[in-house]
Amino acid sequence: MTTVARWTAPEGPWTEPDLRLFPQDGHRYEIVDGSLHVTPPLDQPHEAIVQAVITTLRGAAPEGWWVCPRLGLAFGPHRLIPDVTVLRPDSSGTVWATPTDVALVIEVEDPTSARYDRLLKPSLYAEAAIPHFWRISSGPTVHTHTLTNQGYDLQQSVTPPNLVQLTDPYPVRLAPSTWT
Repeated sequence: MTTVARWTAPEGPWTEPDLRLFPQDGHRYEIVDGSLHVTPPLDQPHEAIVQAVITTLRGAAPEGWWVCPRLGLAFGPHRLIPDVTVLRPDSSGTVWATPTDVALVIEVEDPTSARYDRLLKPSLYAEAAIPHFWRISSGPTVHTHTLTNQGYDLQQSVTPPNLVQLTDPYPVRLAPSTWT
């Protein structure tokens, strides 16, 4: 008779080492204020947009900039994993990036994460003083935000078939209609 190992949650708040307990199964395991948040694996249309955004940003990136899919971001008690992270030149290159290395974070909305991507994560990214945040909603529509003293301020929403030339965090031309 085989015995199945029983797993238990930590006694106190979740921490980064606790995340190593989970398999690499496509779920996104994040920590917010010591609490675990789990997002189910995302579907192919979501992944196609993430890959298209990465390709667009990498194609425009000046030397030294890094465009990373699902790079962990560590600050305070939080361990978040944006869909896309743009790192400044000379960033530390650690497994969990620090906010000072990050120029832009991007979240691609999914029905299973829409409120999390619209409300909680932007407030945490603003708390970490990340200067730019993009949220990509259905369409796909790109909503670009810039950090102010009050949080993120919506700069513009780019909808298909429109094209736009952005200057932050570096010059890049977006054509969301080509991402699906």
